[in-house]
Amino acid sequence: MNDKKTLNVLLAGGGTAGHIEPALAVGEALIQRHDAQVCALGTERGLEKTIIPARGIELHMIDPVPIPRKKPLQLLTVPGKLFHSVNQARKVIKDNDIDVVFGTGGYVAGSAYLAARTTNTPFYVLETNALAGMANKLGVRLGGTGFNAVAGSGMDGEVVGIPIRPGFGVAEDAAEIDAAREAFGLASDRRTLLVTGGSQGARSINSALLDARERLINNGWQILHAYGKKNDAPSAFKHYHPLPYIEDMASALKAADLILCRSGAMTVAEVTASRVPAVYVPLPHGNGEQGRNSAEIVASGGALTIADADLHGDRLVAEIQALDTEKLDTMEKALSQADAGNVAETLADRIASDISTD
Repeated sequence: MNDKKTLNVLLAGGGTAGHIEPALAVGEALIQRHDAQVCALGTERGLEKTIIPARGIELHMIDPVPIPRKKPLQLLTVPGKLFHSVNQARKVIKDNDIDVVFGTGGYVAGSAYLAARTTNTPFYVLETNALAGMANKLGVRLGGTGFNAVAGSGMDGEVVGIPIRPGFGVAEDAAEIDAAREAFGLASDRRTLLVTGGSQGARSINSALLDARERLINNGWQILHAYGKKNDAPSAFKHYHPLPYIEDMASALKAADLILCRSGAMTVAEVTASRVPAVYVPLPHGNGEQGRNSAEIVASGGALTIADADLHGDRLVAEIQALDTEKLDTMEKALSQADAGNVAETLADRIASDISTD
């Protein structure tokens, strides 16, 4: 790419971290490996309005076009809103001389794919969930190059895995583990349970943990608990460390011997890359995609799963106390066989190569 103009890339993945982080991982790999100029689309409704600018990437806002599934009459307003949103995305593409669009789904993605199609801009569609969403299916049907995190999503495309941010991986030595634990105020001589469930999704996990925490601590664990910014803050005490949110999840995973969490696609990818045994509690909402996201890792022996309806303090204590050192080691070995890969770098190289030869 050195003898050609700068590669200008537009990211389109918004709403939740599960859409935003994979897009950012590929965008950052394009910057680092190919000196690309990267910007992104977003809406006021999504987490991208804070996450993306914090990573130093310019964010262009467009109007969201949600599909009102429960109010059929509101469907009549969708064409007009979509037309306006697509025109906003087209303007971003033209004003920034965009060479390629990379989308991962969410509110902005459908408009971005339509704008790319109507401006003859090459575009790529990555589905990170076990079941593909409407926007990404539309993107592939419009002529976008499809990629899937796992097979059988219902969307055409090569299976490549999930791009994750740099920094996630196995701690190189005991000193790195000790440093990570020290950063969170954790002891170096106790097994560490990391607990996180997002914001609204943390409620049932929080409830079970609050019932179980003293028994787990009495049995030798210490707990680092991200309870969610929208939830009430529990009181800290010895070996129990609550935080509303963990900014440096890569370091938190290096400090952990076990994680209790939801099984969003991004979470499963980051936990697997970090080789941390997990107890997954899939969100009970939607079409069951969270259970599918973690199914392969659970089947391999690298994780356990508890249905949300079955999650309570007694069950949590029983499951975790059954995980002695030997069983945790066996789970880590199973995770070491998982193919976390360098998906962000692979996709960045593929996109840069494709565009350079067009």
